[in-house]
Amino acid sequence: MFWLLFGIFLAACMAVGATGGLFPPGAWYRQLNKPSWTPPDWVFPVTWTTLYVLMAAAGARVALSPDNALAMALWALQIAMNGLWTPVFFGLQRIKLGMIVLSLLWLSVAATLWALWQVDWIAGLMFVPYLIWVSIAAALNWSVWRLNPKAANEKRAVSS
Repeated sequence: MFWLLFGIFLAACMAVGATGGLFPPGAWYRQLNKPSWTPPDWVFPVTWTTLYVLMAAAGARVALSPDNALAMALWALQIAMNGLWTPVFFGLQRIKLGMIVLSLLWLSVAATLWALWQVDWIAGLMFVPYLIWVSIAAALNWSVWRLNPKAANEKRAVSS
């Protein structure tokens, strides 16, 4: 049963990850000023793949546990927030709104980590790297916002 649930959770993660292909960074992002500590492009798919496997394993572990309702609800919330950021930041090219979404994502990941930990500490531990990565992403989003005040204040037209 674990492997079936793991596959379902992993499919949810990969569906969210597919937004990167639907809304790639493109020329707009490449032209933005970014902090010197911005990770190289290859780091993002490697990191997200690892995180998605951990997130799916944590979800599957807790799905099999009693008293998991809050943890499962928060798992669903965080994956929804995760899936929202890419279309907002890269698709709509809205840096400030992306920061708001990322802040909500951070809160939902932290709450999910706590709720998972209450049910299964190993599942909670599996979310620690995710919270660290979202913290880095938030710092990067914030820095891009601060380094690009004109781009952050523009109302971007969505190109088809």
